Amino acid sequence: MGEFETLRDELNQYISHTQVADIEKAYLFAKEAHGSQSRYTGEPYITHPVAVAQILAQMRMDPPTIMAAILHDVVEDTPVTQAELIEKFGNEVAELVDGVTKLTQIHFENYAQAQAENFRKMVMAMASDIRVILVKLADRLHNMRTLYGLPPDKRRRISQETLEIFAPIANRLGMHTFRVELEDLGFASLYPMRYRVLKEAVAKALGNRREIMDMINKQIQESIKKGHIPSATLSGREKHLYSIYKKMHERHLSFSEIMDVYGFRIIVDKVDTCYRVLGVLHNLYKPIAQRFKDYIAIPKANGYQSLHTTLFGPYGVPIEVQIRTEEMHKMAENGIAAHWLYKTEKKVFHDAQSRAREWLKGILEMDKSSRNSLEFIENVKIDLFPDEVYVFTPKGQIIELPAGATPVDFAYAIHSDIGNTCVAVRLDKRLSPLSTPLVSGQQVEVITAPGARPNAAWLNFVVTGKARSKIKHYLKKQQREESIELGRRLVEKALQLYGIPLDQVSEPALQTIVIASKLESIAHLFEEVGIGNRPALLVAKQVVKFIGETVRKEGTAEKGSREAVEDKAVIQPLIIKGTEGLVINFARCCRPIPGDQIAGLIKVGLGIEVHMMHCPNIEKYHHVPEKYVPLIWQEGIEGDFSVDLKVDLVNRRGSLASLTLAISEGESNIEHIRAEESDRHHFHVDVTISVRNRSHLARILRKIRKRKDVIRVLRHKPHVETVM
Repeated sequence: MGEFETLRDELNQYISHTQVADIEKAYLFAKEAHGSQSRYTGEPYITHPVAVAQILAQMRMDPPTIMAAILHDVVEDTPVTQAELIEKFGNEVAELVDGVTKLTQIHFENYAQAQAENFRKMVMAMASDIRVILVKLADRLHNMRTLYGLPPDKRRRISQETLEIFAPIANRLGMHTFRVELEDLGFASLYPMRYRVLKEAVAKALGNRREIMDMINKQIQESIKKGHIPSATLSGREKHLYSIYKKMHERHLSFSEIMDVYGFRIIVDKVDTCYRVLGVLHNLYKPIAQRFKDYIAIPKANGYQSLHTTLFGPYGVPIEVQIRTEEMHKMAENGIAAHWLYKTEKKVFHDAQSRAREWLKGILEMDKSSRNSLEFIENVKIDLFPDEVYVFTPKGQIIELPAGATPVDFAYAIHSDIGNTCVAVRLDKRLSPLSTPLVSGQQVEVITAPGARPNAAWLNFVVTGKARSKIKHYLKKQQREESIELGRRLVEKALQLYGIPLDQVSEPALQTIVIASKLESIAHLFEEVGIGNRPALLVAKQVVKFIGETVRKEGTAEKGSREAVEDKAVIQPLIIKGTEGLVINFARCCRPIPGDQIAGLIKVGLGIEVHMMHCPNIEKYHHVPEKYVPLIWQEGIEGDFSVDLKVDLVNRRGSLASLTLAISEGESNIEHIRAEESDRHHFHVDVTISVRNRSHLARILRKIRKRKDVIRVLRHKPHVETVM
């Protein structure tokens, strides 16, 4: 019972004796369940859950949470079942334990998948009860404090996981105290040499700067007193080791550059006083432009509130000062835990709870859009950015986004439909590229179009997990729909070889092929054909075989049999509309445009690659029906298509400008241009332009040839590539 006494003393300070007795029952149950189990450190296993409960008791968590902390490993590590917990301790406690319990009964292919699935399970539980993550964070904190008992490789893995996931989650929930300890413990375990060297350097630097710290402290105290500001508490603020290391590593700063900054915190009685203190400081020392942040008016995403300013102090040293109220300070240190720790009804703490729930709601949306748990955990890691930008909608609503976010991230933050249909953006009323990084204070107006859809290129610059998962989800859905449609058309054309219209093929015939191929549905069969995983000709042969067997069984006329029709039909070309999207790709080697004779090459997993008929990269497949598809352009096809030109020019001033002007006059855009000198009098230009069709290209070529500096212009001939 010895290990329970310290916890009992803590609990007696804020809950009733009856509730303490209930918690003690949970302790006795857990102790018996864990029996003779011990930790790597050699201590009885029960010491760990009791220590976790102690951490939560110091946060003044409610009795069910304390009980769940004591019981959190019994289902995972002992024969105790979830049903037994429900029977003895009720649904509330059992559900909290279940939220923290790992998925030990399921076999995973590797540790990464197991970690991702366990994290996903925990997030689902967090969404219904935020106390789950508090138990998990306390569990992780005690494990990190006692990491010395584990083998080195396991220590490194747990430390990495702590720094990548659990410390950022603590930060996202505003739990500064937890975050700092988790980060420093993870840093010490993952990089012990760096930690030791940095710790010694910080201790030495703090000793050397004591005199300047005392001088600044005295000057600020005197100024506050002269300003008649009541009950202001001033203290020095030291950066923790991991934050120093991160700044050195990420910003490529030396240790002396970081330690040159002197940090102070001033805590006052109310919000008005915060701004009065700010005025006093700006009168005492000159503020550094662009280094003032008002997190009181615009709180951080985790609910953090404070005024931040940086000043030129004595001898030109930079001074960073945080100014906040006592309530804001409690919130900054404890985040959502402040709700239980102080039992307050004040709005600031409820705001932290609501922000946490909003974040969890966004995480759940990410889960729905992720293909698997590994993609989900990567999206969550992306979303755990520590820094934010604050931008405004045209109606003045503040939107919080991670640093580096773009207008596309903003659009998805407003609503998924706005993100999916955005085509342009105005930043402070000026049209700007969708890839522009947003800056705090900007007004962002998204322009949408009904027929617009996400672009795969957006994945190169979006930073929020929500935007990334929604774009991937849409593109995947779009590709599937396009693949099904293309697969249907390919099977239809393949069946023409046998004189059988697809609409006359019965559903049982296709369903038989689906079952034989171990696919999910007829749509899945067409999708496999559309993305090139299954030849359309093979599906057509399977249909004919089924019809032939049906004919023989039913004794009907011979006209349905394969032999009667195989020699009579000729396969018709597939029509290219130009709107097929992701499953139709235009080959870069020959860049076909409307008006060219074309053929298609079926590429596994990619759909059809369109080539010019006589492109050397497709000619060798003319007699391979599983890969080769005859194609024709749809009448009146619209759109822009890329084409490569080779131009030889006289080397004189203005000749290149003359060429680009001719292309512009021909109503075309230049997508890429590269010029190189061939000799002193001539140079060669490779240019990629957009055209509508061969007629449009011919007009552009005529305009280019009319320029006096143009020696020769040709459409680029296809080159041989290695193709599948």
